[in-house]
Amino acid sequence: MSKTAAVIGAGIAGIAAAIRLAVKGYQVNVFEANAYPGGKLSGFSQDGFRFDAGPSLFTMPQLVDELFQLAGRNPKNEFNYIRLAETCRYFWDDHTRLTAWADRDAFAKEVATRLGEPAGHLLAHLDDSAAKYAITEKLFLHRSLHKLATWFNRDALHGYWNLPKLEVFKTMNRANEQRFQNPKLVQLFNRYATYNGSDPYQTPATMNIIPHLEYNIGAFFPKDGMIGITNSLVRLAEELGVRFLYNTRVTELVTEGNRVVGVRAEGMGHGAEGMGQREKDALVTPDSPPSAPCPLPNAYDVVVSNMDIVSAFRKLLPNARQPERILRQPKSSSGLIYYWGIRREFSELGLHNIFFSSDYRAEFEAIFNRKTLLDDPTVYLNITSKHKPDDAPAGCENWFLLINAPNNSGQDWDELIAKTRQNVIRKLSQNLGVEVSSLIVCESVLDPRSIEIRTSSSQGALYGNSSNNRFAAFLRHANFSHQFRNLYFVGGSVHPGGGIPLCLLSAKIATDLI
Repeated sequence: MSKTAAVIGAGIAGIAAAIRLAVKGYQVNVFEANAYPGGKLSGFSQDGFRFDAGPSLFTMPQLVDELFQLAGRNPKNEFNYIRLAETCRYFWDDHTRLTAWADRDAFAKEVATRLGEPAGHLLAHLDDSAAKYAITEKLFLHRSLHKLATWFNRDALHGYWNLPKLEVFKTMNRANEQRFQNPKLVQLFNRYATYNGSDPYQTPATMNIIPHLEYNIGAFFPKDGMIGITNSLVRLAEELGVRFLYNTRVTELVTEGNRVVGVRAEGMGHGAEGMGQREKDALVTPDSPPSAPCPLPNAYDVVVSNMDIVSAFRKLLPNARQPERILRQPKSSSGLIYYWGIRREFSELGLHNIFFSSDYRAEFEAIFNRKTLLDDPTVYLNITSKHKPDDAPAGCENWFLLINAPNNSGQDWDELIAKTRQNVIRKLSQNLGVEVSSLIVCESVLDPRSIEIRTSSSQGALYGNSSNNRFAAFLRHANFSHQFRNLYFVGGSVHPGGGIPLCLLSAKIATDLI
């Protein structure tokens, strides 16, 4: 008989882990508390508008392609995407505007023309970002940092030799100030700290690796929107025999000695619509039908948790030894998202747009130190209808607006949501020369409280622990358990970090260990 595996959570890392285990011959059950897969990488429709609910930037598509290739499929027949000609459009309140072109030389020319920054400075920065990636990729991104063999091989020696190039003792902001003359370009590249929920005035300059993914490798758009990533991988998993149990909240991992022997769940159901008989406090084993409990603790060979590492230990393993040093680390920032249906099209806007605040340092000080939002926040605006017109009615656009926000620490979110909404409307109206509030025909909101509830993310943090110190990479939990030899961990709260590419790599690392 084939070996069996349980995956806790159908986030993108859980789905990827399920696919990799199925390819290895495992019989896989995926338990998901929600009625839908994808976790943060999900979507919804409202009043004729379709919205991607969470991540909106697609980089490193080869990591998705690889999952189809492992299953013997041609990715081009299963999942299609385009490489974007421009990565983002930038707006400042003094009416400076800049387009970051995918072509490096065109981007350098734009920077020279619009900001007066020598083109060579931009190209040197992108070369430096590529060099940092080359040093860290095989050492940090494709291997467990918690295995001795990782530190004694050719890739490790290459990393040690080039350690000074990583600038671990310098902040991102300091490195960018030394590179660029124009403060607007410093601000533009400082924003990449937000890609892992960190503060550019604290996070090490090593994080300048991030622009490499967007500019040197490229930014992409799935033809079906970001939800297309989730949907295509779920289809692949199901075709490989993976069973998804939706509306099934895991409440405990049952352990005996140094093994996890069962998965205790409640609210059992199956199907994306939540159909199926609901059972309470059921011990679900590899052979249990989704609509009936099985009391026998028939052990899974492997259990993979895609749950936030804090919730996994506090809720599923309360009697296990708690890795307090990791669990109590400061969390990353969260996000406040407005989904607006807009009854107009704007030619000056693209797929990705950034409206910068006038005081970036003050904005991050407010987020990380005072746990609040400034009256002048930076606004990220994503409009998928620019590339997928059926995401909005004719003559309209679907606006996804993300404001970097503190994680949930007991703030009065209702007040912050209302106040920030007015500040965002004022900022966009001034930049676009039109009263935006009159164009909003439908609205939904996602805040750190609801992110925490829907995804079990500790404090609603989007990326697990923050990366605001040079040792942050070592303060993420390993992709395996030191206590239970058949328990593994994937997702944005463990190594190597948050975001779609790193979540997919966490699944690769964990299943390679398996």
